Amino acid sequence: MKKTSILVSGLVALAAFLGAAAPAVAQDGRIHTAYAQISGQTSIPVGHMEYCQKRPYDCQPMAAAAPVALNDDLWRELQDVNNHFNTTITAVSDQDLYGVPEFWTIPASGYGDCEDFVLLKRRMLVDDGFSPADLLITVVLQPNGEGHAVLTVRTDRGDFILDNMRNKVMLWSDTEYTYLKRQASDNPGRWVRLQDGRAVAVGSVK
Repeated sequence: MKKTSILVSGLVALAAFLGAAAPAVAQDGRIHTAYAQISGQTSIPVGHMEYCQKRPYDCQPMAAAAPVALNDDLWRELQDVNNHFNTTITAVSDQDLYGVPEFWTIPASGYGDCEDFVLLKRRMLVDDGFSPADLLITVVLQPNGEGHAVLTVRTDRGDFILDNMRNKVMLWSDTEYTYLKRQASDNPGRWVRLQDGRAVAVGSVK
C-alpha cells in the first residue's frame, strides 16, 4: 500500500473514532475501550534495565502530565514515523544480530528487533516534540504466545499503538495482542502491569 493511501485510511479511521459516541463491540464480543488499565507496579524487563544503565537520561522520573491532545497533524506524524521505520529497518533477532537473547538498543545498522524499533520511534517522536511521558514501551503477547514489544502513544483520545508488524496505527484495544506491562508515564525507568479491560459482552460466549 502506498504511503498516501495509508495516511488517508488512517485519517478516516481517526475521524470515525473521534466521532464515536460509545465504545464499539468487536465480532469476538470484546468492548473496544480507549485506555489500557493499569494495575500496579511490576518488574522491569532485563533488556530495558540494561538499556537504562547505559542511558540513564532516558529513564529519569518526570512530572506527571495529561496525555497529548491528538489532532490531524499529530496523527499524520504518528503514521509517518511508524511507516518510515517499518520500511527502512529490517527485523532481525538479537540472537542473530548480537549473539545474545536480549539486547535493547537504538538500531544504527539498519537492523533490529521489535524493542529496537520501539526505541527508535520513541526517540524520533521525542525529537519531534512529543513528551516522553506519552511514549511508553509496552510488552505484549501475540496470539501465538510469543512476546513482542510495541510503542504506546498516550493521547486524549486513547492509547494508540505503533508496531513494526503493521504500518497502520491502531487503538490498543483494536489489536489482537494481550497486554502485559509498559513503562510508567511519570517514570520511564519504572514499569506497571496492564489489565486488559476489554470486557466480553453479555451473550457473546456460547
